Amino acid sequence: MPALVEPTAVILDCADPAALAEFYRKATGWELTYSDENTAYLGAGGSVQLAFQRVEHYQPVKWPAAGQLGHIDFKVADMDVATKELVDLGATIPATQPGGDQWRVLADPAGHVFCIAA
Repeated sequence: MPALVEPTAVILDCADPAALAEFYRKATGWELTYSDENTAYLGAGGSVQLAFQRVEHYQPVKWPAAGQLGHIDFKVADMDVATKELVDLGATIPATQPGGDQWRVLADPAGHVFCIAA
């Protein structure tokens, strides 16, 4: 059966798209493919991009909490090294870590949680 849809971007709401795009650009190595005052897109030559859109009065969801809408998982070579480097870029480490040694939860500078795993 042919696909009904083809994803083009995962878009995160935030207060400052340029700043959040810069965090993820440094974290992923993806290039900025488009930006204006309200949006910024990152891509790596594939079909799906990571994008950020300005939302007035943006408030991050607190982790852990009901209403957590989703998160992104990233593969890393070494969780400890990646954690240190991501924190140096502006990520934070929430107290609640349900993954044990399998994965680690972090939050980006806008408060979106994401997970890293080896």
